[in-house]
Amino acid sequence: MKTNQLSDYGTEIIIGIVGPQALEKEIMKALEAFPNFRPIFLQTTPSTIDHEDISALIVKVEVLLFLEFPTYFKAKQLVNISIPAQYVPLMGTGLYRSLFLIKTQYEFTHFSIDTVEERYIQRILYELGETKYAWKSFFPDYEQADFIESIVTFHQNNHQTNGSIAITGIQEVSLKLSELAIPNEWVTPTYQDLIVSLERALLATEARKNKESQIVFGIIDIDKFDKATEKYTTEHEVQLFKLKFQQMMLNYTKLLDGHLINSGGEEFSFITTRGIFERETRGYKYIPILNSAKSELGVTISIGVGFGRSAAEAGSHARLALRQSKELGGNVCYIVREDQSVIGPVDIITDTQYEKYDLAITDAELLEKAEKAGMSAAYMTKLMARVARHKKYDYTAQELATTLNITTRSAHRILLKWMDANLVDIVGEEKITFKGRPRRIYSLSFIMDDQK
Repeated sequence: MKTNQLSDYGTEIIIGIVGPQALEKEIMKALEAFPNFRPIFLQTTPSTIDHEDISALIVKVEVLLFLEFPTYFKAKQLVNISIPAQYVPLMGTGLYRSLFLIKTQYEFTHFSIDTVEERYIQRILYELGETKYAWKSFFPDYEQADFIESIVTFHQNNHQTNGSIAITGIQEVSLKLSELAIPNEWVTPTYQDLIVSLERALLATEARKNKESQIVFGIIDIDKFDKATEKYTTEHEVQLFKLKFQQMMLNYTKLLDGHLINSGGEEFSFITTRGIFERETRGYKYIPILNSAKSELGVTISIGVGFGRSAAEAGSHARLALRQSKELGGNVCYIVREDQSVIGPVDIITDTQYEKYDLAITDAELLEKAEKAGMSAAYMTKLMARVARHKKYDYTAQELATTLNITTRSAHRILLKWMDANLVDIVGEEKITFKGRPRRIYSLSFIMDDQK
């Protein structure tokens, strides 16, 4: 298995996260929604960030995300940042949350706030319907070496004069205010703020920009077309069915902002871009046309989607993906990416976990196992990936059939091949309550060995 293909969205992207340690837990939670990001953390503050640390980080990552604006500002002063750099702004839900928290915790009529523009504070108070509070804001000069101290002094003076509660966007300031026994609230980004910032960082990367415009070629084929049209008694009815199917394909291609090609008979092809395909399929998890074809026309379809660096490569990969879908019995979608790694099957219209495996097999031991079992290495890998996803390695034929979404007869046939190749062991029998022979339990030891 390839270790650098970590996500549904393509090649992993290394992101540098720069900020205080106190926010690491929150950013890690948000990063779960971006499995293609591999983070490298630089725990620092506006006062402690230095040229050497930020320079060393820049050469390791593709994009930077600063969790506090002052740290972002200081970093730009220290080095020439040659890669995309984003910061989490204090103009999101985090500020609303902070205002709510101080309102519920303190009795006050004045508050002081830093690092946020006056017009934005006015807008928030207007939207919240709050008119009773008096407030002062301070936007520091970040170029000054003592800007942290100037912010602390601003809040201290307001507290001494008006009993103000301090709201700050900088952890360093919050800590110093707490030492002075001045009540304060540190504005931290909410989960939603972090998600939005990570999305911006993702779109800023060159790798992402390239993939956004990458060609996607898809092939849609009606499963068992001859059998599907047997119910129609006249050629006129068959042609009407074909027209309805073509209209469905046109509607789907329009959704993808793509171009539809009628390849003749029961097969259609479409061309779109990877960015659109990813968004419309919610990261390759949502293929509604699979369900529409079945519910509206009473047929199942197989879809093969190929990514490539050229139209020819994408088309070739789409044909390979279609073959994977057909091998599994249809009514699914498989995707072959530019490096010939495979993801799928996508077989329902809700978020699901699918297996990932490599179509290009180079492992000598796996090739030998596949040869012993009389299977192609790619098909063997697909079965292994699907079984391994469930973290279960002891099966009856019936259980294996359910796991692989195949018939019990096909599962028996596969198990016999694996037994002949000495790839599985019989480890017991399952007694059944009704009359009949006990079911054998097979241990898929070769898959366990591969997962170690």
